[in-house]
Amino acid sequence: MKFVVDGMLGKLSRWLRMLGYDVEYFNNMDDDHLIKVASEEKRILLTRDYQLYRRACVHGVEAFLVEGRTEAERLVRLAERFNVRLEIDIDNSRCPKCNTKITPVPKKEVKDRVPSSTFRFYNDFWICPNCKQVYWHGSHWKKINNTLIQAKQWSLLMRTKVGDSL
Repeated sequence: MKFVVDGMLGKLSRWLRMLGYDVEYFNNMDDDHLIKVASEEKRILLTRDYQLYRRACVHGVEAFLVEGRTEAERLVRLAERFNVRLEIDIDNSRCPKCNTKITPVPKKEVKDRVPSSTFRFYNDFWICPNCKQVYWHGSHWKKINNTLIQAKQWSLLMRTKVGDSL
């Protein structure tokens, strides 16, 4: 499953990449080009723009109007609609910046590329072969996991409410 995301959903594109999905993101591309990329590359168009959503549907492009106030809510909507996994499998993760699959890298190879305290406290590192960004499970990892936990809890709550109404 591949996505193309419009300029209003930059954070969501990074989340989906971390979750392992191939996501093309364009923050200043016109609607016609987004529809063309989605059509030619067989990608699902994600947008918050109702007019773009309608135009994509008219052109036979699979599109999804993303709603939700928070990233957790938006992720839940995608999980419900497309069965998006709300767990990061680092072996499948993509670079949030450029969409390339990240790969493990020996600690010694990142010594001069990360802060010295990071090098001392962490042992596992990943690198993007394209943009050379280095990743590790630092303090931001707790925030990432908390957002995913929120999304899972919200999803469970929504399923419970739907089940109660049946």
